Amino acid sequence: MAQKANWNYPTAVRFGAGRISELPETCKTLGITRPLLVTDPGLASLPFVKAALENMKGAGLGAAMFSRIKSNPVESNVADGVKEYRAGRHDGVIAFGGGSALDVGKVIAFMSGQTRPMWDFEDVGDWYTRANPKGIAPVIAVPTTSGTGSEVGRAGVITQEATHTKKVIFHPGMMPAITICDPGLTVGLPPAITAATGMDALSHCLEAYCAPGFHPLADGVAVEGARLVKQSLVTAVKNGADIAARGDMMAAAAMGATAFQKGLGAMHALSHPVGALYDTHHGLTNAVFMPYVLQFNRTAIEERIIRLAAYMGMPARFEAFIEYILGLRAEIGIPHTLKELNVPGDRAALVAEMAVVDPTAGGNPLKLDLQGARRLFDMAMTGDMKP
Repeated sequence: MAQKANWNYPTAVRFGAGRISELPETCKTLGITRPLLVTDPGLASLPFVKAALENMKGAGLGAAMFSRIKSNPVESNVADGVKEYRAGRHDGVIAFGGGSALDVGKVIAFMSGQTRPMWDFEDVGDWYTRANPKGIAPVIAVPTTSGTGSEVGRAGVITQEATHTKKVIFHPGMMPAITICDPGLTVGLPPAITAATGMDALSHCLEAYCAPGFHPLADGVAVEGARLVKQSLVTAVKNGADIAARGDMMAAAAMGATAFQKGLGAMHALSHPVGALYDTHHGLTNAVFMPYVLQFNRTAIEERIIRLAAYMGMPARFEAFIEYILGLRAEIGIPHTLKELNVPGDRAALVAEMAVVDPTAGGNPLKLDLQGARRLFDMAMTGDMKP
């Protein structure tokens, strides 16, 4: 007898090169007349962001921009954005950029009509039901990297500064109403960022696929997302102008985030505290942890990884898949250890304590306890592949 399960899948996506030109019409479709474009400081001055603003103003929209966002966004970034949203009498958000801008944009839209503190809506149990759904502004998501997949997600990751803890703010109504996936916006990404964000997409696909539970829809999306990464990440890193490779990676990013509603695991459970404590790039940190976590989970995932290896066109052996991951990382310049990210080992015990209570820890195929989390951190520090 088939298992019982609840499945949710994401939003309307306008995919293809050049579709950023549809942004004014997309606003009008959603009834947005005064959008607040939320982006990061690095993008704010770039020509394609300025062009998007001008196109909206030319279409009669009262558009403005907010860009006071850290690479690992903090609560004050959201608070400042909400103030600007309300002061400008905006009626919708365009979340425009990488994972940080997308997350902050979604949370600004969510908090714009709430009266309770943001932390009351952390992804714990049914806390999201505390929100007033009528107070959530509509969101248009425009990703400019291919990694987090936040453009098809219902949550935002924000660091609580007082505790140096990354927390997930969640509500079903945070899902962007329309997403514009234009791979042309990623052509100018530097190779190092292309590599790190691409590995983030792969980590989502792998952890979702390996997470326990019955969700064949997520599994199918995850394995094809992983195949697209294998097909196109190296090309995207080495030839950033290859629009086909950029398109594959943008699709893989959205697919990974679609799939990980099934669950994530120790890659994320460990990278979240490391990123919060040492301000490391999230995708790059996931990439460093990736082979160690796969090796650690081998007894629970070997059969699945063998099937995935075969689908991706490599020898159907667990060892072959690990060799592929190690080779891919080396080819695109991903460090092998946390030391190479300038992470010291001085707070290993704290990282382990934070990892086991991270919301993603519960999706690991093997139970992630303090001993296991500490072992994984030590492996990633030294480069030791033996669990």
